[in-house]
Amino acid sequence: MTDCLPTTGRKPTWIRSKLPGGPVYAEVRGIVDHHKLHTVCQSAECPNMGECWARGTATFMILGNVCTRACGFCAVATGLPTELDLDEPRRVAEAVSLMKLRHCVITSVNRDELKDGGAAVWADTIRRVKAVAPELTLETLTGDFKGNRDLLLQVLEAKPDIYNHNLETVERMSRAVRPQASYERSLRVLSWARDAGSVTKSGLMLGIGERKPEIAESLSKLRDAGVRILTLGQYLQPGKQYLPVDRWVTPDEFAEWKRIAHELGFESVASGPMVRSSYHADESAKIIPGLESTTLKR
Repeated sequence: MTDCLPTTGRKPTWIRSKLPGGPVYAEVRGIVDHHKLHTVCQSAECPNMGECWARGTATFMILGNVCTRACGFCAVATGLPTELDLDEPRRVAEAVSLMKLRHCVITSVNRDELKDGGAAVWADTIRRVKAVAPELTLETLTGDFKGNRDLLLQVLEAKPDIYNHNLETVERMSRAVRPQASYERSLRVLSWARDAGSVTKSGLMLGIGERKPEIAESLSKLRDAGVRILTLGQYLQPGKQYLPVDRWVTPDEFAEWKRIAHELGFESVASGPMVRSSYHADESAKIIPGLESTTLKR
């Protein structure tokens, strides 16, 4: 693999994001604002927001926009949420209908202060979206529900088409990256979802301090857990208080990891500097049997 570049000086030329703009972007923003919804695109300061919204896609973030966890990489606000919006599932479903989507991604903050971790709201949201858009394929990106299998099954019983839970990083870096989560717990969650019959997806950030043998080991463990769809992207530091970028991973190295991942048996692999969990998620889903029709309706 091509060696990574040092992180001193400017970002490499391949780290570029498109500026927001255009009529479709404006339409998506209008729908999100009118329905008083949160998106991970905004809350996590995703560099792909301009491109994705211009394609008519957005990743909805339910259960509010304040997370009870303080991950070392994530720009979503941390604290104790003050309320639970039980009307949010209805508004998400209405927005999905207005956007005329065929593939939708929903994620959430962690709500560890709730007895069910937000599982009931998750299930309600999935069912409502499916009701208004029965042809839509729905991808959910959840937390780990503190390792409670019954709560995970409550979400999965609502029948999302793809279940995503990100491992995020290698085992050695897990405590620094996700201090309130667990590497092994995340692998168990993915295994439970596989055993429940879900098409599973996960992802890693590269360039946050991991080493190449550790990446290979994590990919192998994800396959052992039954993960079928994989995303690999470059970690970008949201601000000075977050973990620093350890290295800039070259496009050649991302291409090599994609090759290795396919050899391990992953059925869909998105690997590149600007790849994020839900980036072009509709395209990643196409090769999975039964989900070939996941394209934008607009």
